[in-house]
Amino acid sequence: MEEINRIRELRSLLHRYAIEYYRNDAPSVPDYEYDRLMEELRALEEKHPEVFDPNSPSQRVGAGPVDGFDKVVHEHPMLSMDNSYNFDDLKDFARRVESEAGKQEYEVELKIDGLGICLTYENGRFVSGVTRGDGITGEDVSSNVRTIRSIPMEIPFTGRIEIRGEVYMPKESLARINAAQREKGLPEFANCRNAAAGSIRQLDPRIAASRGLSAFWYHVPDAIRYVKTQKEALDLLDSWGLITNPVRVVLPDMDAVWAYIETIAEKRPSLPYDIDGMVIKVNDLETQRRLGNTARAPRWEIAYKFPPEEVVTTVEDILITVGRTGRVTPTAKLTPVRVAGSIITYSTLHNEDMIREKDVRIGDSVVIRKAGDVIPEVIRVIKERRKGTEKEFRYPEFCPVCHERIIRLPGESDYYCTNTDCPSRIVESIIHFASRDAMDIEGLGDKTVQMFHDAGLLERLEDIYELDKKTQELLKLEKMGEKSVANLIEAVYRSKKQPFHRLLNGLGIRHVGEKAAKVIASYYPSLEDLENASKEDLTNIPDIGEATAESITAFFRDEKNKAMLESLKAHGVNPKETVEKKETSGSPFAGLTVVLTGSLTNYSRKEAGELLEHYGAKVTGSVSKATDLVVYGEAAGSKLTKANALGIRTMNEEEFEEIIKELE
Repeated sequence: MEEINRIRELRSLLHRYAIEYYRNDAPSVPDYEYDRLMEELRALEEKHPEVFDPNSPSQRVGAGPVDGFDKVVHEHPMLSMDNSYNFDDLKDFARRVESEAGKQEYEVELKIDGLGICLTYENGRFVSGVTRGDGITGEDVSSNVRTIRSIPMEIPFTGRIEIRGEVYMPKESLARINAAQREKGLPEFANCRNAAAGSIRQLDPRIAASRGLSAFWYHVPDAIRYVKTQKEALDLLDSWGLITNPVRVVLPDMDAVWAYIETIAEKRPSLPYDIDGMVIKVNDLETQRRLGNTARAPRWEIAYKFPPEEVVTTVEDILITVGRTGRVTPTAKLTPVRVAGSIITYSTLHNEDMIREKDVRIGDSVVIRKAGDVIPEVIRVIKERRKGTEKEFRYPEFCPVCHERIIRLPGESDYYCTNTDCPSRIVESIIHFASRDAMDIEGLGDKTVQMFHDAGLLERLEDIYELDKKTQELLKLEKMGEKSVANLIEAVYRSKKQPFHRLLNGLGIRHVGEKAAKVIASYYPSLEDLENASKEDLTNIPDIGEATAESITAFFRDEKNKAMLESLKAHGVNPKETVEKKETSGSPFAGLTVVLTGSLTNYSRKEAGELLEHYGAKVTGSVSKATDLVVYGEAAGSKLTKANALGIRTMNEEEFEEIIKELE
């Protein structure tokens, strides 16, 4: 018992010393004393495995590798932010806020360029760390979050609480890691954000522990229960040992906000971490609650994005790539140059019209930037630097991959390779088919598909379902061990059970993406139904136009596609929209066509839609005379207005939730 008490004492001491070191930058004991106590703790914990605690300071160096990351649905959606790029945008934001809520104070923070993370604590103990993901569902990366020494494993709080923030890599850590990468002859990380994201998603927590990550925390979804302002919420986090960025201020109006932004912009290069903008929030939490959210972003905050950095480089060549639909895309090969923290080597030129409009030639000096700090684009050509040796680019007459003739369709700006057997089209089609939004075959990404194709293992899309017969050939390929192959075969098998809308998206029919596939499958819930639909039938579906309808009917007329679909069915791929439904007798939603709109508090849009479908409803995306019910949340817009104008029944979230509770 004495040794177990000593374990508890050591854990408490080391937790406190970590806060002093990482949060307060004022350690009360020298490093050697900290290390000595840590060694004592490890020895005692090894002797007493019955008191193992994943939040112990001894576990923060990272345990062994994990198999993968579980998907977790956020208790509160992690919404995006609306962006602004100039003072007028900010004034418009303030005008909208104050016309609805009166004069406001604004709390201004730095926008850290890292990876969004949601922490959960229960009765003061760290429970999980989850990535933002798509805002509704993230990945549980708790094993890696535990290794970040600045994050406390215990806080003085009773109950369950979520805390949002940003995990980032300090510039100093990036410099150290890249120096080590160079010594090993390995590629360097392009910037702090990429390094942070790559580190937090390592399957081996020991790697994450070695990367020198840190974090700033900036939001408590339930803060209004405890404090009245955003400033007080951040002060509360500070008092709990969760580090908030000290560079923040409360200001009375947008003139003061803009002056502060200009001050920070000058200091930006000297900060020890990367920022890509500023975040402006209504300081009063009750006003935040009243303003609410749109479907994608809070109405009480806005991000100001710093202007993208522009640099000059040279167009060394213009290359052609061929996508899954046969679209031929020109890409500028550039002399490598660093832009906004990333090394840029390529930039899309979109199509022939853009090349002609900007008069881009091989050998030109060009100005490039990262659009929205993400996508590299050529802004303009510096024509005064031309030496007369530059070469005009002309589209090839033939596909650079299969050498078949390419054509430009009437009324379009793109060229297409019409050869459905083009190797590039096949590879891109398989990559799309296996992607997360389609058949979701984990382990069958871009490089793996290309490697399998080069090895002759994936020559057609349907060959995916023959991989289980080729395990010996797979094992001979690079990085394909027994476990990797087994996991891939299992993922392929699971994909056979995906509902029809995912298969439809995966087929890569032109103009049919994830959203259109769901809409179409709600009207034609099986492959057979859709095969027999006419162009006129399809154009009667809301949001499906003539171009999409023509693409679908043309796809099903093609004999090669017919053979491919028969092969998929023979391999056991599910051809139906198999949505499991609960008993609908007595359900007030049975047989109704329902539209969801606005921001729901206790459900994501996807969760609410699935509940409605379980109870017999058909959920669609647009309001029409065929709509029976509109369920709405906060900040509902034009769909609710249209429903009221048409006299369609409406139901708020509270009413919806009451009915669901009765049904369950």
